[in-house]
Amino acid sequence: MKPGAVPHVLAAIILSITLVIQAGVACALTVTKPAHAGTFCAASSREFKGSIDRFIQTAAFYGDKPMEKNYTEDQGRALLALARAAIREHLGVKAAVSPTLKKALMDEAFKAKTGTFVTLTIAGELRGCIGSLEGREPLVEGVEHNAVNAAFGDPRFRPLSKKELDKVHIEVSILTEPETLAYSDATDLLNKLRPGIDGVIIRQGYAGATFLPQVWEQLPDKEEFLAHLCMKAGLGADAWKRGKLEVKTYQVQYFEEGRPGDPSFG
Repeated sequence: MKPGAVPHVLAAIILSITLVIQAGVACALTVTKPAHAGTFCAASSREFKGSIDRFIQTAAFYGDKPMEKNYTEDQGRALLALARAAIREHLGVKAAVSPTLKKALMDEAFKAKTGTFVTLTIAGELRGCIGSLEGREPLVEGVEHNAVNAAFGDPRFRPLSKKELDKVHIEVSILTEPETLAYSDATDLLNKLRPGIDGVIIRQGYAGATFLPQVWEQLPDKEEFLAHLCMKAGLGADAWKRGKLEVKTYQVQYFEEGRPGDPSFG
């Protein structure tokens, strides 16, 4: 596939964004409040057509290097429940948080500062995705803020409506700390990238972008992956070949809402 040829499922994902790098903070475009400094617009490309208000019991992992903290199935379900509750509250939809969820969110593990992304889809189509690559706030706060920002502050989409609430599907990604990927030239860069494992961040001057590891599912070819990532950053599709990009990689553990019958915090 040529760099300009975009799969239908990926069309919403490669919308071009330019990052403003300032005092170590990366912001994708100008996000309306309540967006917080350090947010990225990005997307996992996962497709899902299940129902809402039920939560998975299993987590998916990308990466062969253990995360500093691996979160359990129940912790993942709590984070998903929190994300949905935050969106409901912002919409003015009354929904009391259950004692079970309140207790779960008091877990010491959630006090860790780590990068997070919240991705929203409707019928498999991207509906919003906001996150931070570095841990600047406790996990619970990051998920809560990014859920609201993904629903109402992603500049690529109109704010989520009450009518869409029961249709939207939520995915929460927890990131490892990004690490610089040293490479000598374009060939070396290709050799060191690990499809299906690494999330990739590129920067060149004031331009930059990221793809979560999940995007490899739609762009398994390394050259295509880099071409689309460069275009997302506002660079030429072959910028990874022509110039020296700053490249960082990270891995994720993610949780997504499941199908009817899965237990929930209710």
